[in-house]
Amino acid sequence: MVSEAIAGWDVPMPPTDLIFDDGEPLETNRHRNGMNVLIHSIYQAYSDRTDFFAGGNMFIYYSSTQARNRDFRGPDFFVVLNVDGACDRKGWVVWEENGRYPDVLIELMSPSTANIDTGKKKDLYEQVFRTRDYFVFNPFDPDSLQGWSLDAADHYQPLTPNDQGWLWSETLGLWLGTWSGTLYRDPAVWLRFYDQAGNLVPLPEEAAEQQGLQQGLQQGFQQGAIRQLLRVLTLRFGTVPPDLEQNLQALDVNQLEDLVEVALAVESLEQFASHLY
Repeated sequence: MVSEAIAGWDVPMPPTDLIFDDGEPLETNRHRNGMNVLIHSIYQAYSDRTDFFAGGNMFIYYSSTQARNRDFRGPDFFVVLNVDGACDRKGWVVWEENGRYPDVLIELMSPSTANIDTGKKKDLYEQVFRTRDYFVFNPFDPDSLQGWSLDAADHYQPLTPNDQGWLWSETLGLWLGTWSGTLYRDPAVWLRFYDQAGNLVPLPEEAAEQQGLQQGLQQGFQQGAIRQLLRVLTLRFGTVPPDLEQNLQALDVNQLEDLVEVALAVESLEQFASHLY
């Protein structure tokens, strides 16, 4: 793969003075935010992995013509699997990555780029990159999601949406579909990832919020179980010593619920306390 990539150069060796910023902003703020949503959520989905790289609006250098003419801006979102994800990259330079091209690409279209995204770029991704999965979506058109996957002959075949209109990426092991809600203070229909079971892959801040909510619920359940247990103990044995009540704080809900039965069966607080250790 490396020799094939370098063989395409019409100079002795690939250049080292590559440009990684074309100075052109994304179409709109929603396009920029949509790209960030995809990048952040794929890192959340693969939080237990370091063998991948995901980027967006970054140059992909693969040929001397493209590097010289700068006729192709980097894709809005791409993922490369089974690579060292810890490397700091300004862009994706194929000849420095063992000839690896992106495994999944997504373009966030606009009316001015739609023909290129579904024409020239699609052909490039199919015929040169041989990227396994390619998707396009217009952030201002909820019904615009399309996708293709390479068949055995390395030709793109359109992906069939499920009942929700989502498209399955076999490469990522994730669904790509729309989600309606407010992100970055912008109420819109966003392109999001879903796991195989259909659960939305959260953004890191959403995951932290969910974790905090779950912890709050568990703490609430725990305190409720403690109050129930203390009521039983008080009714049976009178005042409950503060040190015993403090020990109950270290137990989880299941342990506390089991101790209710113990409290009803024992004959003294001392016998009850012996079940805590």
